[in-house]
Amino acid sequence: MQVGFHVDAEQRDAKSLLRAWPTLSAVAKASAGAGVHVTVVQAAHRKEIVERDGVTYYFVDDTSRRPARVFDRVASLAPDVVHIQGLSAPRATRPLSRAVPHVPILIQDHGSVVPAGWRANAWRLAHSPIAGVAFTTREQAAPWKRAKVLRRNLPVFEVLESSSDFTPGDRDEARRATGMSGEPCLFWTGRLDANKDPLTMLAAFELAAAKLPDAWLYCCFGDAPMLAEVERRIALSEILSRRVALLGRLPHEELETRYRAADFFVQTSHREGSGYSLLEAMACGTTPIVTDIPAARAIVGDAGSLTKVGDAPAMAEAIVKWTARNRVDLRRATRLRFDAALTFDAIGGQLRAAYEALVGVRGVDATLKPATRAPMIEELR
Repeated sequence: MQVGFHVDAEQRDAKSLLRAWPTLSAVAKASAGAGVHVTVVQAAHRKEIVERDGVTYYFVDDTSRRPARVFDRVASLAPDVVHIQGLSAPRATRPLSRAVPHVPILIQDHGSVVPAGWRANAWRLAHSPIAGVAFTTREQAAPWKRAKVLRRNLPVFEVLESSSDFTPGDRDEARRATGMSGEPCLFWTGRLDANKDPLTMLAAFELAAAKLPDAWLYCCFGDAPMLAEVERRIALSEILSRRVALLGRLPHEELETRYRAADFFVQTSHREGSGYSLLEAMACGTTPIVTDIPAARAIVGDAGSLTKVGDAPAMAEAIVKWTARNRVDLRRATRLRFDAALTFDAIGGQLRAAYEALVGVRGVDATLKPATRAPMIEELR
């Protein structure tokens, strides 16, 4: 049973919410495709039940921090394993464990920040009953264990947060459709905030563009607390003011064509749970030039460039170096990496293996067909 406590601020109905949060249904469908009987229980503003792709979704009308009706619904369905989406609902985690006292609980991180001070103590208590935790890569669990928010011997599973249904397409056709150009053409998506670090991105592009006179950078973004700083930085540079386009917020369905039009996807994040934009770019075959953070290392593999966080000269050097490579070969290698390890089918297999491992630890009679060994980094104790 996959459980979500995050409450939709727009109070949308179930079908609208499933459209707005595509990962919710895509991950459930992927798990079902791997042979798991999946049920989803989601806190919501109204009570609804939806059947889709072999999965039943229970939207429970309880948006409190300790949603008792959600706990009751979970318990009434007698799950073998409970999979909570997100580490950021500690007030709900412990009472849920009491509602299903003999059921193993897996919590999956979605980019939460390790709490400090009294909050670390509260989160430690809340997460003490769980049986396992999932991150994109093992490295991401280390700071949580150092802070003792998660116990030292808690099993860690490597599971991607999401994937993408985007596909590669004709670059020239995509450029005609979007008006994008450049040799190379670089594309950025993400918030304009300190974590995404757009100023490092601009500094890197400025240095690279001095050696690549036809390079262009296109920036798509939603929330933009640093927009004024970004605009000032661009205005102060002759290179940036001529060759950077700020596109603002774009419809999600348009992004596939934008990725196809670009030669490289650039990202200068300091921290990511996984990287939805990175996954979408690689699904389109767009080669990533991104910062060397744990999630990016796990996702990119050898299909792109990884540079030190905050190091604009290193990223500029990478842009110049990768521009000289054969683009057809790069696109092929990027999509091959995606097909090998980053699809929804891969996520379904990772989750199934994690569920089976946790069911086995509690001695529950599993009805799943045999699967490969769980991608667990630390042995179950």
